[in-house]
Amino acid sequence: MAWGQVARRPIASLLSRAQQQGAQVYTSSATSQTHLWSNHFPQNGMLHRRFSSEVPASEQMGLIKQLRERTSAPIKDVKASLVSCNWDIEEAQKDLRKRGVILAAKKSSRTAAEGLLAMAQDEKRAAVVELNCETDFVARNEVFQYLASSLAKMVLSVQDPGKLVFPFAPAYLENMSINLDHPKLSGETTVHDAVTEVAAMVGENVKLRRGFMFSTAGHGVVSSYLHNCPQPGLGRMAGLVTLEAEDSSAPLDALKRVGSSIAMHIVAQKPLFLSKDLVSAAALENERDVLRTQAEKSGKPPMAMEKMVEGRLRKYFEEVVLLEQKYVVNDSTNIKTLLNDLSKEVGSKVTIGNFVRMEVGEGIESQLLTTSFVLSRPEEADVPQATARAA
Repeated sequence: MAWGQVARRPIASLLSRAQQQGAQVYTSSATSQTHLWSNHFPQNGMLHRRFSSEVPASEQMGLIKQLRERTSAPIKDVKASLVSCNWDIEEAQKDLRKRGVILAAKKSSRTAAEGLLAMAQDEKRAAVVELNCETDFVARNEVFQYLASSLAKMVLSVQDPGKLVFPFAPAYLENMSINLDHPKLSGETTVHDAVTEVAAMVGENVKLRRGFMFSTAGHGVVSSYLHNCPQPGLGRMAGLVTLEAEDSSAPLDALKRVGSSIAMHIVAQKPLFLSKDLVSAAALENERDVLRTQAEKSGKPPMAMEKMVEGRLRKYFEEVVLLEQKYVVNDSTNIKTLLNDLSKEVGSKVTIGNFVRMEVGEGIESQLLTTSFVLSRPEEADVPQATARAA
């Protein structure tokens, strides 16, 4: 009996000592845990998550996806920013913007011959701008398309320059303010900074190349046509034309209907001049020289050769003069006849004021100034001839 009591004492003593040590370990662990948590809770009680370089692979992929969705930046750049910022997504987003300005500057010398034409229009005016990129893949990017549309709308909203046709270069817009209501863009900024920001997102050279403002002064309409449209207001080729009626009471619905078909014709047939008397002397003389050279090879008498030249010159007019061209919708008539029929329909003489045709990337490779616009009244724009080229 006595032996059993003695034997139980050491056991009880051991249990008591183990409980005391466990309590100490628990207390120490809790204190350590409290200290660790306190590192993540600043004085104001706000919780800030801090990532170490030991972020699990599954969580890394989630952060890359989040930042990619926020910024649309290339995955390679997204990951590089997250790694350099120790996987802090907010800091990485700031870093991406800084990187973007540098990357955009490095890529600015690369050829950007793809892109879109964006158009905005009201009853009396239209604006079209060309925004270029390097590949058609980026031209299909939703942010790129949003910027292009926003630029055209902004141009239409600025003060009327007082000219019926107003071609402009990028410098005209770059310092203007633009409000981009898009979750991936900065909001209110300058046009220059907006283009740079989108260039950083898509990883290509993005450039605002040129634009036109178009309007009608009298009783008439501005009609347009866009070809290869990914969405309304965007395309790769554009035609604009103004139709004007002499009688201010003439109905405009018919003018809009015919104007739209003529704008489509302009895109398809690529006219260079409005009428024969607006064909430039240089273009006419150059064509005569070519035709004379061809006629001389026939070996016919000079009088016969001259008739050949004049006959082929009429064919040249049918190719490059809008009013002389066969109507693309009905080749049994020409544009001049189409306007005469429209005049009878509305009870007033209808004329074409001006027209313009644009195509994405035209002339970039050869660095030629190739967008043609033709004026029936050349004095209305700051261009020296009836046919002008604008970069």
